[in-house]
Amino acid sequence: MENFYLVLVYLIIGALLRRVPAMPQSSGIAFNMYVLYVALPALILQNVPRLQFSAELLIPAITPWLLLIAVVLMVLGLSRVFKWSREVTGALLIILPLGNTSFLGFPMTEALFGSDAMPYAVVYDQVGSFIALATYVTIIAALYSPTATKPTFKGIMVKILSFPSFIALVIGLLLRDTGYSPFAQDLIDNLSATLVPVVMVAVGFGLTIKFSKSELSPLISAIVIKLILMPLLAALIWFSMGQSGMAVTISIFQAAMPPMISAGAIAIMAGLAPRLVSGIIGLGILLGLATLPIVFTLLT
Repeated sequence: MENFYLVLVYLIIGALLRRVPAMPQSSGIAFNMYVLYVALPALILQNVPRLQFSAELLIPAITPWLLLIAVVLMVLGLSRVFKWSREVTGALLIILPLGNTSFLGFPMTEALFGSDAMPYAVVYDQVGSFIALATYVTIIAALYSPTATKPTFKGIMVKILSFPSFIALVIGLLLRDTGYSPFAQDLIDNLSATLVPVVMVAVGFGLTIKFSKSELSPLISAIVIKLILMPLLAALIWFSMGQSGMAVTISIFQAAMPPMISAGAIAIMAGLAPRLVSGIIGLGILLGLATLPIVFTLLT
């Protein structure tokens, strides 16, 4: 748990930096860009050689897609019950199925489960969350946004193939049997080590909670679905099938992550309930820091 407390300290540092007058308000963007283009690809390059290809890897690969289908059905059902606007429905369809499985999931997994669990977290994020971000989220944003252009197959493929973490995944797989040179390995190790402090400082820097009374039902629904129902559903799926082990444990833990910041950014750029999205992401992260250790305790 000592590493978890370090994560909290990084979060507090980010929140304090936001109050420093000399810090530009765009600093959070710079932090996230560094993580996206440098630290996250380095972490993937570091962990790909640890992958031991087996049927067990199908569990973290399949779980996010099964949950995506379930969450979409839940959101559409609740939208009819509560009569949410098309804007709110589109926003929830974007931010709820996908968890913060890299920016928050990686550091929390490493902090609580150790480095041996990271390959499963990488598979969950890259095969599930990342591809869904590049495909499903792009399509939903275009369908529900009044200003977005129709997504094309070519545009979606370009997004996938040019994404830094995907490029790192391909390179890591190609070099999996040959390994890296000593210098490259040291560079990868040093850069990947910066992910946890930088990303949590960035989260702390940009953490906001803004919502109104009219947004209460979608807000509460979103928090309950994301932090409670999704890990419960993941556990139900695999435990009912008699599955266990680290692959199942990490899949459930990743399913418990708060909403993905990147998906929220896309929803906001598409003009889909920006204040509600910011509120769900901010409150989700704060509550997630309390619920994730509980999930960890239940799983161990």
